[in-house]
Amino acid sequence: MRKVAVLGSTGSIGTQTLDVVSREPDGYEVVGLAAGSNAELLLEQARKFRPRLVSVASRELAESIRPRLPEGTKLVYGEEGLIEVAAGAGADYVVCALVGSLGLTSTLAAIEAGSAIGLANKESLVTAGHLVMKKAADKGVPILPIDSEHSAIFQCLNGENRKSIKRLLITASGGSFRDRTRDQLENVTVEDALKHPNWSMGAKITIDSATMVNKGLEVIEAHWLFGLPYDRIDVLLHPESIVHSMVEFEDTSVMAQLGNPDMRVPIQYALTYPERRPSPATPLDLAKAGTLHFREMDFVRYPCLRMAYEAGRAGGTATTAFNAANEAAVARFLRGEIPFLAIESTIERVLAKHSPVRTPDLTAILETDAWARREAAAVK
Repeated sequence: MRKVAVLGSTGSIGTQTLDVVSREPDGYEVVGLAAGSNAELLLEQARKFRPRLVSVASRELAESIRPRLPEGTKLVYGEEGLIEVAAGAGADYVVCALVGSLGLTSTLAAIEAGSAIGLANKESLVTAGHLVMKKAADKGVPILPIDSEHSAIFQCLNGENRKSIKRLLITASGGSFRDRTRDQLENVTVEDALKHPNWSMGAKITIDSATMVNKGLEVIEAHWLFGLPYDRIDVLLHPESIVHSMVEFEDTSVMAQLGNPDMRVPIQYALTYPERRPSPATPLDLAKAGTLHFREMDFVRYPCLRMAYEAGRAGGTATTAFNAANEAAVARFLRGEIPFLAIESTIERVLAKHSPVRTPDLTAILETDAWARREAAAVK
């Protein structure tokens, strides 16, 4: 029986992970759950799975739910509590489904503890890919991608010689505004931005999809996961989200992984690898799906993707600054403080001020993260 801890258990990926786990109760024991402020859902999960350890964002929230937890479940809180769930719950497999750079220290802690990592928190690699991948290699810990795009690439590469890769082709739905011009984005609302045409995701990721920041983060993550330079990682617009990504090889062969948009498929594959098991997802009917469309990425229409490539090529703390500036700008947009297009102008202004540290340690990364958030918050 696999002992699993889920970081970000009340979010979109976390809840779908627990759905997958619950369908095979003899195969998994949930030993740890970490959430932010969604206390009621966390309590439901704790009562159902009876983990050894749960964590919430703050001491106040912890005290409010303590009397309602199942007997025998230990309660912790804050960043220290998150790290304790990642490294101290006795998990042999940790699903890191936290949104944002909050996942970095807990991912590193889980690797240090020797747990296999199911990685849905792309920001861990975006902000500190060199540290995460080195620690995983040193500890002999596998990192199994949960993002649908990276899972697709991972599956396409099974049994292949990675020296034969010519390039990776990451697909992008185009997000909520894929059929709008830049002029039509001037007055879009938060509600408009949260209407993703294909996927059910959390608010922050849905906004990132609309700006194409999410695809930029995936490009940076792919660079670290698969060890390829940025000029061999391309993005294609694919509105149907049926082809989740592709790999082109030196002999011109292209391998693709296809399926209906359902995150439970890559989640389950990461949990059961190298096995495949029956899935609750709806099978793909290609005749019903009909024609699939692809078109070249427009970096003028989506400047955030251009900035992600530029930050990746600059290296060091440039990607940390890119990610932190975006997180701060998206939070401001969701609060109604800035318009949609100000997200990209905020990122650009922060990056213009940043002088990257080439090979940063964790302290330098955290300092850059904090600096970029302050700068982004101050942009008028």
